Amino acid sequence: MNSAVAVARREGGAALSEHYVVVMGPSGCGKTTVGRLLAQRLSLPFIEGDDLHPVENVQKMSAGVPLEDEDRASWLEAVGRALAASPGGAVASCSALRRRYRDRLRALVPGLRFVHLEASREVLRARLSERRGHYMPAALLDSQLAALERPDADEAAVVLTVDRPAQQIAEQACAALVVEWCAPVAVPN
Repeated sequence: MNSAVAVARREGGAALSEHYVVVMGPSGCGKTTVGRLLAQRLSLPFIEGDDLHPVENVQKMSAGVPLEDEDRASWLEAVGRALAASPGGAVASCSALRRRYRDRLRALVPGLRFVHLEASREVLRARLSERRGHYMPAALLDSQLAALERPDADEAAVVLTVDRPAQQIAEQACAALVVEWCAPVAVPN
């Protein structure tokens, strides 16, 4: 367990009692890798959002056809339900490209936080060209980038650039989340 997480749990426990995080961004940004590492550091289960896509979505993407909002609706529901069904919290990977997708997930999982992984088109394309055994072809990257709505300030997302090793990105995400979760809360007199 991350020492900051262990200290926070020892010094009050309630501060980290139940936390839910989605690691988001377009294909190739490292959602699964960073998400697994972050879940490990937070001592939470990891949910692979790609595994929750209905067969029809996987077939569409495999054929190079971008998903529409209607295609994503049942998938977002499945991701949200999987998170909500994890007592104590969880970390999930999910592209969550648009604000309305994130809003839907937040409606299913109150208090949900997002870690948005950013990278240039060139970096993403290079990563996708090296990836093997995944149904999401590099040809769909442009449609994902076109759909991407960077989280607004009111969403309080942790935004990180994927310009260093995944372990360092996960550590930075963990530190940002723990600081927020452990921040003193003003109690009215």
